[in-house]
Amino acid sequence: METKTKKGFTLIELLVVIAILAVLATAVVIILNPAQLVKQGRDSTRISDLAAVHSAIALYLSEVPGLTSWTPYTYCTNETAGSKPTGFDPCTYSSSTAVNGTGWVPVNFGAISSGSPLSRLPMDPVNDATYFYAFKSSSTLLYELDAKMESNKYGSGGAGDIVSNTKDGGNDNNWYEVGNAPALNL
Repeated sequence: METKTKKGFTLIELLVVIAILAVLATAVVIILNPAQLVKQGRDSTRISDLAAVHSAIALYLSEVPGLTSWTPYTYCTNETAGSKPTGFDPCTYSSSTAVNGTGWVPVNFGAISSGSPLSRLPMDPVNDATYFYAFKSSSTLLYELDAKMESNKYGSGGAGDIVSNTKDGGNDNNWYEVGNAPALNL
């Protein structure tokens, strides 16, 4: 007489496999910390955005003939901006991304002989009361662009620290500052 054997997994075997997968998933989340990776991605966007705007302004300053002064401005991209960079209080709110001189960087990039290098001004990936972009200029063609970093990596004391005064040349250890005068404090 033949005996039939049933093939399959027992409940105990399934529970052991599920427990092992849960431990592995927890270890991956702890090691990779997806929240920090998302923050690092947004910080990378901020660094790239400010570099693009900084380059565009530098091109504007070198290309526009006879430019010896401009109107001083202080703009923030969020109207509920809480903690502002040193020297940026008060800060006029502007959410405009226009490159014709009416945006949060009030420079008419269209005056560049080859046209504007930017199709629009970037906005901070979060753009709330804590994380936003700021622009400040003096009448003597000095300017500063600022962004607050949110990841531990790029923040003060992190492995990729770019906000400390010794790293970016600015005057505020809590903000990433770039421009031809990153310590602009009028």
